[in-house]
Amino acid sequence: MADAASRLTRLAEQLLGAPLPLRIRAWDGSQAGPPGAPTLVVRNRRALRRLLWKPGELGLARAWVAGDLGIDGDLYAALAALAGLIWEREEDARGLAEALRDPAVRSAVRELLRLAGPPLPPAPPREEVRRRRHLHTRRSDRRAISHHYDVGNDFYEIVLGPSMVYSCAYWPDPDGTLEQAQHDKLDLICRKLALAPGRRLLDVGCGWGSMALHAAREYGVSAIGVTLSHEQATYARKRVADAGLADRVEIRVQDYRDVRDGPYDAISSIGMAEHVGGERYLEYARDLHNLLRPGGRLLNHQIARRPQRDETSYHVDEFIDAYVFPDGELAPLGTTVTQLESAGFEVRDVESIREHYALTLRRWVANLEAQWARAARLAGPGRARVWRLYMAASALSFERNRIGVNQVLAVRTPGSGESGMPLRARTWNA
Repeated sequence: MADAASRLTRLAEQLLGAPLPLRIRAWDGSQAGPPGAPTLVVRNRRALRRLLWKPGELGLARAWVAGDLGIDGDLYAALAALAGLIWEREEDARGLAEALRDPAVRSAVRELLRLAGPPLPPAPPREEVRRRRHLHTRRSDRRAISHHYDVGNDFYEIVLGPSMVYSCAYWPDPDGTLEQAQHDKLDLICRKLALAPGRRLLDVGCGWGSMALHAAREYGVSAIGVTLSHEQATYARKRVADAGLADRVEIRVQDYRDVRDGPYDAISSIGMAEHVGGERYLEYARDLHNLLRPGGRLLNHQIARRPQRDETSYHVDEFIDAYVFPDGELAPLGTTVTQLESAGFEVRDVESIREHYALTLRRWVANLEAQWARAARLAGPGRARVWRLYMAASALSFERNRIGVNQVLAVRTPGSGESGMPLRARTWNA
């Protein structure tokens, strides 16, 4: 088993048909690969078994979450190098079958199997969620939201910082603070919605209450925030009480489909629609349309993926589906706009803020890394590793234009056609 790193490097390059852009440090202490490159740390042979039994993204994720794999050096550089080999490498079952016809490839696989040790695959890490048969029922949505958001408020305070906003910030100054950028994002949304004293706001998927608090404090509205997370609701209610805004802000543990006390003057949905699902999206849009008064505005802030050849499924990649956002789905922007229009909305503005999310995610990763030991104690080492990988990889996906994020402003325009929108574009206070 001497010099396992050199053997792994040679076998990986043989299977990939390209030089390995990372160094490897193996469990026996050996190292191989280009000097100065980030180092992939293979801590045990169990990591190989995970990759062999589940080649590609999910096997890599399982090894990372379990602590069988790690990275020494620049995490972003390592992920960028791996992206070209895994996430951005188009390999279907037919291509894999053709590759295995090559005697050299079969020989490399056999050698990797010998190197990996006992043939049985390790059990997936306990942080992995099994895929459910029935998606986007009220029950399955509650479970999915609980998995992601009920990690612990103390953990999220580390990652998100004082703003406690878990969506893309808005960065007029890329060197500014995360707190200021999140304030600017919330303020931008309030202005797009033309909030003013006496108006009613519904914040769908309200998180820890930041949008409802900002709108009530800065714009004088009465705000209702709904979430499926009990931990978020408890935290948000305390913030509301501490701010002295209990007379104007109410936080509910409630499915948006069960809200019955409209009409509202405005609805904000910030980073929530990704949980709705393609099959339910038109229902979601119609529900929000029905909750608005004529002339009321919706601000739908949502991550989008690029259009693909196969548009039959909007599911996110395997790692995020198994460990981060169970049952989450990303649709192309055009699909979202079409669904909103089909529900009766008039779409008045679309603003892409893709680069802003990359900046936001890098700040969240820096927050997590700065308090890594405490974060791992609070959420568990595996869950902390999940969040570090997910946020860093997502930052690269936004930077590389693999995914985007958009604010779509839509109006329930009445039959008279009077939308209440200003004549000048990007002048949000009507």
